[in-house]
Amino acid sequence: MQGDTLQVLIAMGCYMLIVIGIGIFFAKRAQKSTDEYFLGGRSLGPWVAAMSAEASDMSGWLLMGLPGVAYWCGLADAAWTAIGLALGTYINWLIVAKRLRKYSLISGNAITVPEFFSNRFHENKKILLSISALFILVFFTVYAASCFVTCGKLFSTLFGFSYHSMMIVGALFVIIYTFIGGFLAESASDFMQAVVMIIALLTVLITGTSKAGGLSVVLENAKAIPGYFSLTSLATPTVDAAGVQQIANGAPLFGDPGAYGFLTIISTVSWGLGYFGMPQVLLRFMAIRRAKELTKSRRIAAVWCVISLIAAVFIGVLGRALLSTDSVLLTASGAENVFVELSGLLLPALLAGLVMAGILAATISSSDSYLLIAASAFAKNIYGDVLKRKANDKEIMWVSRIILLVISLIGIVIAWDENSVIFTIVSFAWAGFGATFGPVMLFSLFWRRMNRAGAIAGMVTGGGMVFIWKLLLKPLGGLFGIYELFPAFVLSSLAITLVSLLTAPPASEITDEFDKVASLRDEDVA
Repeated sequence: MQGDTLQVLIAMGCYMLIVIGIGIFFAKRAQKSTDEYFLGGRSLGPWVAAMSAEASDMSGWLLMGLPGVAYWCGLADAAWTAIGLALGTYINWLIVAKRLRKYSLISGNAITVPEFFSNRFHENKKILLSISALFILVFFTVYAASCFVTCGKLFSTLFGFSYHSMMIVGALFVIIYTFIGGFLAESASDFMQAVVMIIALLTVLITGTSKAGGLSVVLENAKAIPGYFSLTSLATPTVDAAGVQQIANGAPLFGDPGAYGFLTIISTVSWGLGYFGMPQVLLRFMAIRRAKELTKSRRIAAVWCVISLIAAVFIGVLGRALLSTDSVLLTASGAENVFVELSGLLLPALLAGLVMAGILAATISSSDSYLLIAASAFAKNIYGDVLKRKANDKEIMWVSRIILLVISLIGIVIAWDENSVIFTIVSFAWAGFGATFGPVMLFSLFWRRMNRAGAIAGMVTGGGMVFIWKLLLKPLGGLFGIYELFPAFVLSSLAITLVSLLTAPPASEITDEFDKVASLRDEDVA
């Protein structure tokens, strides 16, 4: 192994040892109860809640997927996605966080999202709980697969090993780590990983801009590509039958720019709607130690999110100025390595290793959240609340670990295709959660008249429409070519409204509980 590669490996290895150390530190506390293992005993401080929510949410696609989209087809798709995510982050922390923190405590001290929905409507037959837990299992398995793809691409690009072996190694590391520490270890390490991620992004952006000759040079290069530096058109790389961009006279070739109309902008900005249904973020709202601290968390999360998204998008633009003919980046899938390639080009080996740890940080911080939440959805909500109601905490935690392994194996199978595009995988899972849980969460928190039938109708409509739109309607193109989250979210909201109004109103004990939560001040809740 060459000296530079060895230094990169040493830096990343040291980082991984720190992460494992955090897991071991929290391991004993995590084993005390399911409340500690799955929600950390509602003990998160405002900084940890904010930073861990953002790190687990953004995942490896922030450092690979989003820069890859910007590199490949220009500013529009990446920038409108980032704008939607920034708006969604702030609004979610502003209107959902405090109400959910209070409501989850009042409605039976719920420690998972499916349990909150079930308690909110005082279910006896756990139909709503079971449906929500099954959707979590499905979409988080897809999400975990995107993280495994990130690991495989990162390590195979860095060290020249096979994609499949490196993807499996990354998956095993995440599984072992999640197995050990539970929610507190995940949140504490996610805080550290959020710091590493933003430092990595800014380091590459600043050093790369300087290397290119300054911001004006980078922007002029982008403007010279047809449709690249525009919010209303897309650059169109000229590719051969294998999807490889063509090079002529030492420069990449582009065709005429593609249109990026108003409807496409609306559907892309709708990425922000996904936040209202993201379990890994919603759990941080539920887990903070005091509701009044969520105001501080909101500010921290919003600042981190905006800086990170801007840096990620412009790293893609920077890549076109410095690496336009790099052989690794000549396909849509390969373009997602632009951050890795820039780090290797710009930084000393040891520092590059620390920056690469940013990608590893993003991947770990997301995949451990996904696996833990998916495992808890089955173990706590399906096994413990439906299949075997007398199961004790120890039994539930063992079941969750078995399910964690099963989900991971399925995720590895999904991630086996080394040409997988991280951004595409994430966008589908994001739409799934946003449409399945987002409308139900918002209506549950803020509409008194909503009933259980409406919640079930909205959840099934939203989740089902994501599959229908993605697999059957979107290939038709035209109006149907928009991002599936937007139509699925709208149809879910309509289903909730219509079914709730056409069926019996909720019982008085449910509306009384709603009124109690609505009247609570921050200081009235522990």
